[in-house]
Amino acid sequence: MGRLARSTAARIMWPTVSVDSVSAQQTAPGHAPTATVQVIGTRWAVAAGHALASEAAARVLASGGNAIDAGVAAGLTLGVVHPDMVSVAGVAPILVHVARTGETFQVSGVGPYPRAASVAYFRERHGGQIPPGLPRTVVPAAPDAWLTALTRWGTMSFADVAHAATEHAERGFAVSTFSAYQMATNVEKYRRWPTSAPLLLRDGRAYRAGEVLVQRELGETLRRMARAEAKAGGSREAGIRAARDEFYRGETARRIAEFHRAEDGPLAYEDLAEFAVEVAPALTTTFGAYEVAACGFWCQGPVLLQVLNLLDGVNLAALGHNSPAYLHRIVETVKLAFADRDAYYGDPRFVTIPVAGLLSKAYAEARRGRVGARAWPEMPPAGDPHRLTAERRREAALPLAGGSEPASAGDATDALDTSYVAVVDEAGNGFSATPSDPNVDSPVVTGVGCVVSPRGSQGWLDPEHASVVAPGKRPRLTPAPAMAFTGGRLFMPFGTPGGDVQQQAMLQVFLNVTVFGMELQRAVEAPRVASRSFPDSFWPHAMVPGKVEVERRIAGETRDALTALGHA
Repeated sequence: MGRLARSTAARIMWPTVSVDSVSAQQTAPGHAPTATVQVIGTRWAVAAGHALASEAAARVLASGGNAIDAGVAAGLTLGVVHPDMVSVAGVAPILVHVARTGETFQVSGVGPYPRAASVAYFRERHGGQIPPGLPRTVVPAAPDAWLTALTRWGTMSFADVAHAATEHAERGFAVSTFSAYQMATNVEKYRRWPTSAPLLLRDGRAYRAGEVLVQRELGETLRRMARAEAKAGGSREAGIRAARDEFYRGETARRIAEFHRAEDGPLAYEDLAEFAVEVAPALTTTFGAYEVAACGFWCQGPVLLQVLNLLDGVNLAALGHNSPAYLHRIVETVKLAFADRDAYYGDPRFVTIPVAGLLSKAYAEARRGRVGARAWPEMPPAGDPHRLTAERRREAALPLAGGSEPASAGDATDALDTSYVAVVDEAGNGFSATPSDPNVDSPVVTGVGCVVSPRGSQGWLDPEHASVVAPGKRPRLTPAPAMAFTGGRLFMPFGTPGGDVQQQAMLQVFLNVTVFGMELQRAVEAPRVASRSFPDSFWPHAMVPGKVEVERRIAGETRDALTALGHA
């Protein structure tokens, strides 16, 4: 049983918190808990993965904006001040709760593969791999996701909410200790890209904490969008639409397309011009007195809902927090949901997904019995949500990896990416978003100033797989925010970085609060476990059968007990 890996995929990073007139930077390394510190607001609150993003949101709220205005401001700012984790032209799945109507919506902030991308493209042009760089580019969804949310539920202009992001890009910002660490580990990867190294390295070395990083081209991209908005005139909505069109149909789109054409990449102007995110009601389930909302099956968000269904009615409190029995139940339940993820989740425009069955309590009851006294030694069989039975019958084995065989553990990704932002305003509106796409996987696009979404790394080349690559199809996304409600009111927006550990970490924090009554800070900092007994979402989709990662703060005798139960 290994210590939970020191990677984004292994922790919830406690962000900067801003509430009303109070702001405090909280850090939570395992050896220095901060659970004695509480930050409480009376009118609004912001939590984001970088201090400057929280500050941007706080200023918007203080100037009369709502949670959606503030969330978009924070999201755009994260793409500037946290480029090691987030791209302005990356992914941005969003949940929005509208207090006035009680409705909660999802915004599908991930773009599709270009029309030129296919299984044959990767097999014939790239040796059956989905390599780093331009080949794994998908249409960047974040700009449209942010601006769609702003148009539908916000009150401010694009220029207003992009003000902080634009200034930090143009004037520069002090690199944080965390980003400096990240960038130092990525020096050789930045050097792969002639357009990235001059921007992301200083005199050939990584930026150090406190040094100022200026991104003038990125600032100019945001300025172009603001100028298009100002030129449009008319309504607020018309102006935001003009800013959005500048990115997807204007000069920015032409620069992205020309860069791909010159560098033999797959993305074309038409791919950008034809793109639009989707807005739909959030998916929900209940757990005791709580309702939990998540994004759709185009991402892994429903995993959380499936796990909660499987645990609903189980007396978790009686098992004891982080006892061997409790952790065994959590890990084995997670495995069942991830088996279904591997079998059924994908872009609903291309895959027929048994949504009602997967999210039904009857199906969860049938599957719950598959949790035994000993650990599954590998990923368990998927269930049959069509028939609401515990196991699916099929002649062929479930696809396990990018090809027809599972990748080895040594091929596992070491990617660190993704951030998070949550906002609640005085009216009770909520915003929960998990933006991502770091600057290490692909080159910075000349004249745009950032990486364009390399999220194609989460596709599959197995034609049997629900998330197999296809032109115009979205890869199954790992970033997936959530919201919890009780008594008909928003209780907690929550999310985290973490790749395949996201839903596992979010689950444990949610249970820490709702089952074990922990205060939020303590709930976030409590040690956790994570299963790796399923194909990783990132190419090459490595799997470590039976593997459980355990944080060192969990007692040694507990780890020994888990080993005795069959966990590796």
